[in-house]
Amino acid sequence: MPQKHSPSCSRREFLALSAALTGGTLLSRALPADDGTVAASGPVAIGDRRELFVDDALIAELTGAARLQLHHPVPQELALVHDADWEGSGSGYHSIFRDGDRYRMYYKAWHLDVQPGKLSTGRHPLYCCYAESDDGIQWTKPELGLVEHNGSTANNIVLNSGPMNGLNVDAGHPAVFLDENPDVPADARYKAIVRSSKPNGLIPLKSPDGFKWSPMTDKPILSGIGAFDSQNLAFWDPTIGKYRAYWRIFTAGVTTTEEWKPAGIRAIRTATSDDLIHWGPHTDLTYVDSPPEQLYTNQVKPYHRAPHLLIGLPTRYIERQWSESMRSLPERKHREMRSSSVDRYGTAITEALLMASRDGVKFKRWNEALLRPGPERPGTWNYGHQYVAWHIVETKSALSGAPNELSLYAGESYWTEPGSALRRYTLRLDGFVSASAPRTGGMLVTRPVVFSGDKLSLNFATSAAGRVRVGLERPDGTPIAGRSIDDCMDLFGDTVERTVVWKDGSDVGSIAGQPVRLRFELTDADLYSYQFESA
Repeated sequence: MPQKHSPSCSRREFLALSAALTGGTLLSRALPADDGTVAASGPVAIGDRRELFVDDALIAELTGAARLQLHHPVPQELALVHDADWEGSGSGYHSIFRDGDRYRMYYKAWHLDVQPGKLSTGRHPLYCCYAESDDGIQWTKPELGLVEHNGSTANNIVLNSGPMNGLNVDAGHPAVFLDENPDVPADARYKAIVRSSKPNGLIPLKSPDGFKWSPMTDKPILSGIGAFDSQNLAFWDPTIGKYRAYWRIFTAGVTTTEEWKPAGIRAIRTATSDDLIHWGPHTDLTYVDSPPEQLYTNQVKPYHRAPHLLIGLPTRYIERQWSESMRSLPERKHREMRSSSVDRYGTAITEALLMASRDGVKFKRWNEALLRPGPERPGTWNYGHQYVAWHIVETKSALSGAPNELSLYAGESYWTEPGSALRRYTLRLDGFVSASAPRTGGMLVTRPVVFSGDKLSLNFATSAAGRVRVGLERPDGTPIAGRSIDDCMDLFGDTVERTVVWKDGSDVGSIAGQPVRLRFELTDADLYSYQFESA
C-alpha cells in the first residue's frame, strides 16, 4: 500500500539548524518565506523532504550533456466509460483521491447531442456522479439511491443541479476532495467546490461521508472575480496551513456587480483562506518562462510524496483553422457537424501540460505537452480530449515485484456517442521530470541546502553501462572529505529508493545542519528525486 512520507522542514526546524550552526546570523537570510517561496540567495532548508526536478529552484548549474527531461505518461486501460443513461458524451471534470483503502472518483455527468448547425444539451440535467475502486485500476459505479433520474434512484448520481438552501448549485462543475486539515470537524471531512450562477461564484459544500452534502455558506464565494466555466477547485495546503483555491478567469475580464464578463485569454487565478468561506486577496498565476497560452483547467494540488511542491496538470486549449491536416484528423464528419454549430467546437484541440510551484502563484510551466493527443484514432484529437482528472494517485504496478507507480486519468471520446471515457496513464513515482544525461555524461550541482537526517536516498534509473555518483561540497565548491564524488561508489540499476554509499559508508549525520551543495554525476542515467532521511 502507498506509504505516508515525512513533511517538509518547518520554519522552526530551520531556525534551530541555523542557530546551531552560526548563532542565528548567517542562515537567517536563507529562511524560506511563509508562502513557501525559495529565497533568491543563500542556503535553502530542505530538512528531510523529498526534492524533485519539476522546477530549477534548487539547481545551480547543469554542465556537460546534463539536462532536465520531461517524461510522458504511458497509456493503460480504460478506467471508466460514461455510457449510462444519466451520463453521456460530455461527462468529465473528474476528481480522484485515495481515502484509506478506497479510491474515490467524482465527475460531471452530461450529454451533448450534435446535429447540423445545432448543439443540444437538454437530454438530462447536469449531475455529479460517483465511482469507487479498491486499487485505482478497476472502477465500479455503485447504486447510491440518492437522486432520482427518469423515475428511478438506481444510479450513481450523488448530486443534482438546482436549488440547495437558497443557492443555485451547478453539479456539473465539481471538484471534490478529502479535507486534510487536521482540525476539520467530522461532519466536514469531505468538501466539494461547485459553481453558482446569478450571482456567479463558487459554493463550498461539506459532507461527513462523501454522499450527503450541504452548503457551508449562504452566498457564493469569490463572486464576481472569475469566469468559473471550468473545473474550479480548492484544497488544504499543509505547507502554509491554509486552503488554496484555483479558478478559471479570462485575462482582462470586466467585473460587474454580479457577473464576470470575459475578455482576453483563458487563465488561472488563486487566493488563500482559513475556512473556505472568507478569502484573502486574489492574484493571477505567473510563469517562469512560458508564452501566453489558453489554459482551460488547472488541476493544482500538493504532490503527496513532496507536499511542499504544488503540481498542476492544466489543459492547453488551441484553436486551429480548417486545413488539410484538420480534415485528416479522426471523425471528420462529426468534427464538421460540431463546427457547423460553433466553428471552434470542431477545430479546437486540447492536451495536458505540467507545471509546478513552491509558493502557489509563480509556476514553472513546461511548454512541451506532458500528455499529447497521441496516435490518431476515434475519440481523439478533439475539443475536450486529454483533460486530466484532479489529481494523481499512487497505485500498484502491473509488474509483479515492481514498486508502486503514479496513476493519472485523462478523458477521451468527448462529444462522441455513446459516452465519453476516462483512460488511466502511469508514470514512475516522482517521474514527471528527471535530471538526465547520455553516455557522454553530465553534472548537476544544487544550490546550497541545509538538510536533516543521516543518509541520502535517490530515485534513479541507469542503463547497464550507466551510473550515478554523488558528492557533497561546501557552498564554495570545496569537496567534503570522505563524501566527494571520487569517494562515491557507483550507483546503477532502476529503483525508486537507493541509499548512497561512499567508500567508508553512507552516514552523513555529521554534516546535517550545515550548508552543502550536492554534485550529481550522471552517465546514461536519469535522476528523479533525492531525499535525506534518518536511518
